[in-house]
Amino acid sequence: MLMRYWYGVIFLMSLALFQPAAAAVSIAAMAEPAEPVPAEDYAFFDLAVEDKFLTSHTKLVLIERMTATHLHPDEPQLPTVASFTEGDYFDGRLPQDLVRDFVGKNQRPSRLDTRFSFGVRYRFMMGEGGGDAEASVPVIPAAWLVQEEGGAPDVIDHLAFSRVGLNLRADQALLYVANPRPNGTGAGFLLWFVRQKKVWSLHDTEVLWVSRPDQGQSGRR
Repeated sequence: MLMRYWYGVIFLMSLALFQPAAAAVSIAAMAEPAEPVPAEDYAFFDLAVEDKFLTSHTKLVLIERMTATHLHPDEPQLPTVASFTEGDYFDGRLPQDLVRDFVGKNQRPSRLDTRFSFGVRYRFMMGEGGGDAEASVPVIPAAWLVQEEGGAPDVIDHLAFSRVGLNLRADQALLYVANPRPNGTGAGFLLWFVRQKKVWSLHDTEVLWVSRPDQGQSGRR
């Protein structure tokens, strides 16, 4: 009986000693800072904003600070090569090395920095609903622009970017951009860039999802 008692004491002391250490390791892993987005990605972010969203009326762009890691707001799964095959994006024309690099780089969020240079002011926001006072102003991408009373909105609220994938030859790039808006509308795009004579340009666009006021949730295109 006495021996059983001391076994119990030793067991409880072991828990007291090792549990804080395990908790500390877990907390340290959770607190591990996200890696910064490489400087070379920002040229593609700027091209995307300029080609798809900026208008002559735009004065401010709100941007999520952390990169996006899923391609549909209702499906939080991380991207996979299989999901690209199933989605048949760009009719299956994307090079496999480009898809693999994109998938590999977007398995965890990275932190954006003040390296944008698309010509208007921008402001970071942390997660949904964490923006500034301007976050209540709706916006429509230039590709969808419709005339409204008072003209085009002057604040883009808001954009989320993925990391940029590159093929092995570094002459093709892939980027996901989402534009969820406070009024429940929005869309998500895959942008395919190509480099010709050292100049990058937008080659093609795939609309992955669209959310409209008359829909209860976002729908695939």
